[in-house]
Amino acid sequence: MGVTDCHVHINPTWEMRPEALALLGRPSEEVAGFVKDPAAFVDYLDRAGVERAVLVNYVAPDVIGYTEATNEFASTYAGHDPARLLATGGIRPDHPDPDREVRHLVRDLGLRALKLHPSHQLFRPNAYVDGTLPRLRALYAACERERLPLIVHTGTSVFPRARNRFADPLFVEDLAVDFPDLTIVLAHGGRPLWMPAAVFLTRRFPNVWLEISGIPPMSLLEYFPTLGKLASKTLFGTDWPGPGVKDLGANVAAFRQLPLPSEDRERILVDNPLRVFPRAAPS
Repeated sequence: MGVTDCHVHINPTWEMRPEALALLGRPSEEVAGFVKDPAAFVDYLDRAGVERAVLVNYVAPDVIGYTEATNEFASTYAGHDPARLLATGGIRPDHPDPDREVRHLVRDLGLRALKLHPSHQLFRPNAYVDGTLPRLRALYAACERERLPLIVHTGTSVFPRARNRFADPLFVEDLAVDFPDLTIVLAHGGRPLWMPAAVFLTRRFPNVWLEISGIPPMSLLEYFPTLGKLASKTLFGTDWPGPGVKDLGANVAAFRQLPLPSEDRERILVDNPLRVFPRAAPS
């Protein structure tokens, strides 16, 4: 058993809006090569000491540019080595038939998780409660039925057009209450504004997981002083190749240096990801 990075960005950058791409910066020649060549990326995982990577893709045409075509991209890319590359896709929160779309993503494209990005898709995750986006209820029910983990971005974003008020983890509380069998991953743990809320939800609900990508490992205990108490509910992730994450292997090595019991570090790096993203997709 090896490390799973639960938050890696291998995305179709050619779909990005110019202003979003300008903020992200031109990808390095190495990263651009990985996007086109999954075999080269798997070789990089080997060098980094990472067994599996969850490839986080989503749909946000108005803010980032990604369309539904990102789902096909993720499926095709992960198809090179589905045991090590776990495809994540997206859906519009106002999709007219979310039940059918989720079935398609799981059964036809083989996606292993669904990513919602409230601050880039400009919606509240619980907008089904007041009737603003009633079809969200069907979306979450479909994910629950298909045993498809739901990754929800929590925490700030500095991309142009992003609306950070939608990224408060507490909007996810209704989902955890109404869909107790839906696996919910709080990407980035609400950083840097809402970490206590993310911790509260993780501790309260058995189906909610704290994911710690996008935070330098040496700062994790500043963001989450009680991380050791959450070791059984925390998932390792890097947000590579995002700002500050230059190398997967260096990030893993830095995490292993944290003053946590070795068994807690292994839970976060190895054991917990296998509970959320098992080796075999649910049948």
